[in-house]
Amino acid sequence: MAEIATEMVQCPDGMPMLVAQPRQPGNYPAVVLMHERYGLVRHTEDLARRCASDGFVACAPNFFFRHPDHAALTAGSSRYDMTDPESVVSLENVLAFLETNRLGDLHKIAVAGFCQTGRHPLLFAAARPIQAAVVWYGAAAPREWEVTKVQPEPLDKIIAALPCPVFGAFGSDDHLISVPDVCRFRDSLESHNRSYEIHLYGGAPHGWLNDTMPGRFRKAQADAAWSAQQHFLKAVFAGEWAPGQVRWRFESEFGRDYDFSKNRRQE
Repeated sequence: MAEIATEMVQCPDGMPMLVAQPRQPGNYPAVVLMHERYGLVRHTEDLARRCASDGFVACAPNFFFRHPDHAALTAGSSRYDMTDPESVVSLENVLAFLETNRLGDLHKIAVAGFCQTGRHPLLFAAARPIQAAVVWYGAAAPREWEVTKVQPEPLDKIIAALPCPVFGAFGSDDHLISVPDVCRFRDSLESHNRSYEIHLYGGAPHGWLNDTMPGRFRKAQADAAWSAQQHFLKAVFAGEWAPGQVRWRFESEFGRDYDFSKNRRQE
């Protein structure tokens, strides 16, 4: 584990952002972490520090900084419905900050989204060349396929435009995303010959990486998935996922008596 340094900064649009990076000088790949529905809370900041200790420049912006009541947002009693176009602009501002401050290798960028923001790495990758898009228990629920004012482009069209590989981590006990939903997401990637690595972990409910929510957290699955993600990113940044080749990897585990209707929200 690398010794790290952290700093709170502001992007060009005024968006606050935690930056964590190894203290040892180097041109490290950059990973942008998009938080869950609660805004920038301890969990996402912890992930940024963890990413930095693994050898990345990690950025954790507060994408919902314009919300008028952050206490309600953090408590989960309010929402901020960031539009797809807004997310692209915000991510552009993150990269603008990195470029201006000469942080990270801008030829090695990954964006990761969690839950509500799960679709946004895909959207950004379809709009701007990056090296990897990462989805944690998001982007696959039925509502993600709908065309609305918030998400004006069809998800299948976004997936068709992806130039980079996708990493996905899902749980069989998720009350929002069913096993068939994950398969639909996988099938869309395959129908457009997009490269991916997707893991579906048995016994994992929605939000199972979040160790600040004991009812959701599943340590074994979280450790396995984080390790898989970091291995994936390092392989992508090392050039092992050739742009001219299509690679599919799907690993899943769920009960033979699986019944999505029995999945419940966990805290």
